[in-house]
Amino acid sequence: MGLKLYDEVEEKSKLTAYISGEIDHHSAKSIRKEIDINIEKLNPTNLYLDFSKVDFMDSSGIGLVMGRYKLQSQRGGKVFIQNPPPLIKKVMLVAGINKLAKIVSIDIPLSEMQKAKETVQNSDKQKNETKEVSIDVHKNDANKNKEPEKALEEVEDNAEKESKNTK
Repeated sequence: MGLKLYDEVEEKSKLTAYISGEIDHHSAKSIRKEIDINIEKLNPTNLYLDFSKVDFMDSSGIGLVMGRYKLQSQRGGKVFIQNPPPLIKKVMLVAGINKLAKIVSIDIPLSEMQKAKETVQNSDKQKNETKEVSIDVHKNDANKNKEPEKALEEVEDNAEKESKNTK
């Protein structure tokens, strides 16, 4: 399990937490703690929780989102669920998380976002400073296949159509 947090300097009111690996009872606690510390420190209006690299999530993941929603609501902010894989998205829809946080798809992969940020940082360090916090809770399984972005979008679209058909 890993977590990377980015304070979007160009959008001062945005904090993005990129979560990877598995979210279970043990890992959720440390993820919550890191996100909450950064919410208190940076006071973002919008919190984006990127689930694109999450392989497994139990009810602790739902609790993670609900807790951040409560915290952000108290502060006048919003929570967005970004790029959840189809099965994770389905669990969130069944749990009703979409009533608390908008589920969005953003096409820019984390690696490209990091490259763009590094370019901006190198060209104007004073103006565009990015803060990063990393923690590793579990080792990622390097043997797991990563789906290409296009295939992931198609799967998400199909899952969304299926969920509409079952309603």
